Amino acid sequence: MLKILQRVNLRWRHAIQLNGKRLKSGKVLTLSTVNPLVKEVQYAVRGPIVIRAAEIEVELQKGVKKPFNEVIRANIGDCHATGQVPLTFLRQVVALCTYQELLKSPDFPDDAKDRARRVLASTRGSSIGSYSDSPGLEVIRRDVAAYIERRDGHPCDYMNIFLSAGASEAIRTVMNLLLTAAGAKPAGIMIPIPQYPLYSATIAEFGACQVSYYLDEENKWALDTNELKRSLEEAKERCTPRALCVINPGNPTGQLLSLENMQKVIKFAYENHLIILADEVYQDNVYGEGERFYSFKKVMTEMGAPYSKMELISFHSTSKGYMGECGFRGGYMEAVNIDKGVYDQLNKLISVRLCPTVSGQVAMDCVANPPTEGEPSYESFMKEKTYVLDSLKTRAKMVTELFNSIEGVQCNPVMGAMYAFPRITIPEKAIEEAKKRGQAPDAFYCFELLEETGICVVPGSGFGQRPGTYHFRTTILPPTEKIKELLTRFKEFHVKFTKKWE
Repeated sequence: MLKILQRVNLRWRHAIQLNGKRLKSGKVLTLSTVNPLVKEVQYAVRGPIVIRAAEIEVELQKGVKKPFNEVIRANIGDCHATGQVPLTFLRQVVALCTYQELLKSPDFPDDAKDRARRVLASTRGSSIGSYSDSPGLEVIRRDVAAYIERRDGHPCDYMNIFLSAGASEAIRTVMNLLLTAAGAKPAGIMIPIPQYPLYSATIAEFGACQVSYYLDEENKWALDTNELKRSLEEAKERCTPRALCVINPGNPTGQLLSLENMQKVIKFAYENHLIILADEVYQDNVYGEGERFYSFKKVMTEMGAPYSKMELISFHSTSKGYMGECGFRGGYMEAVNIDKGVYDQLNKLISVRLCPTVSGQVAMDCVANPPTEGEPSYESFMKEKTYVLDSLKTRAKMVTELFNSIEGVQCNPVMGAMYAFPRITIPEKAIEEAKKRGQAPDAFYCFELLEETGICVVPGSGFGQRPGTYHFRTTILPPTEKIKELLTRFKEFHVKFTKKWE
């Protein structure tokens, strides 16, 4: 018996040797056999610097001496992780829907209970633990449509609303629809540079073509139609341009597009037969004096025909704004003027995912259907909402002013969203040192910043930037005192770094 086993083992080892690279390790999937498109995916927001920040946190816990006592994570827009307090009303409604015994408690206001009962009545088995329809619960889709009507002053058909697990899932679903047939030129997706890396990562994963257009840093990161034209014309030989993505308010740049700028962008998209993908997840985060957010749908509608008949898909989320509920993964997209056949295919594609998280749908409903004047929760809700937005506005101004007070640092006003994207001057010797280490100059700068101060930010090269310029993205989310500490540490570091490498 032993001899038989030895012969079988010998044959197996021989088979492994004969079947090439895949079986040398005995693994079906290796780095050489994994989907090559996956290897092209890059996501800087959670990249090497963030991994190193986590390692430093462990080192600090073990008592390793550093020039600082804690890591300040300013790399990602995770509101609650940086200290933002959850909204009471939203959490009450989600809690009531999750554990229905709480509906008997006198500790919860009637308006929260009413909303919870309304949502539960629309679920199967009166439980948010059951699947919803694939586009989401109808009652919540109707609430989202009503929210959009109040925001824009124009009708919204709830059948055009698709709830999603955050805006990211909806964006990926739409990009999948945009792909071209095998053997044809790849679909071209126009995205801003700098951009949120979800877009470049998804384009790479799907084998589509990234068509980059540069935002105008000298004009508060506005969209320049001449730059859009340049980008589009250069791309036509290598792809079939199909969509124009706009992030407004901007991530990572913090800009807010003017009404005039949006009208020009819409005309450009119409003239070049492009679908507009409007990432509007920061629509509540507007800080500029006298500024206001306009949705692409509102602007397009009010421009009249033919623009009002254009294909537009817009996105929103519970993760940003004043809510900051990233973990619930609540969001939606509104798809207007979509071909009926494509609409059916979109529904099919969504059905494969069964349904978005129902607790996330409930959170989205609290954004779309908040307490109204006269209801028990209205005053406390408005107080909490106003506090969050006013605090962010204060920090936006503080960050902009301090960055611009430092020699070698320039920062456009943070007019919206949750980030600043300052431009930094890096000495030539530091650039050469970065090349020796195989790093982008701004990545080298950000690694040094982390090691010396404990500040974790994301290098501009992770978002894209004009050649020869260097930036980094920082959130404005940490509490005011922590932001002050971050800015103080940063200023000291930048002066020291510049002196060391000049």
